[in-house]
Amino acid sequence: VQLQAFGGGLVQPGGSLRLSCVASGSIFSISRMGWYRQAPGKQREQVAFVTSAGSSNYADSAKGRFTISRDNAKNTVYLQMNSLKPEDTAVYYCNFRHRLGFDYWGQGTQVTVSS
Repeated sequence: VQLQAFGGGLVQPGGSLRLSCVASGSIFSISRMGWYRQAPGKQREQVAFVTSAGSSNYADSAKGRFTISRDNAKNTVYLQMNSLKPEDTAVYYCNFRHRLGFDYWGQGTQVTVSS
């Protein structure tokens, strides 16, 4: 499985962005799809994920502002980000976790929130 992320960019505080991550290959054995981010000088952190059963989980920093969704027919996971803050600035990585516990990673897409 190869992952390709899209949708990053420069946005003003309070703005919105929608990230997409498309998987090539079968996602039959994928247990969950999600997003991580890494800001300069910080560790990579989980932002949100959605399981194969459709349940989602969010980091506290994302709750109420971000929404994760998936389209199995398109092998795609989305992250709708609203009310963006400067502290959301980071490289965002999509992550697909195999049922056996190993991860696939996308290449990362830069999100910059600045006026």
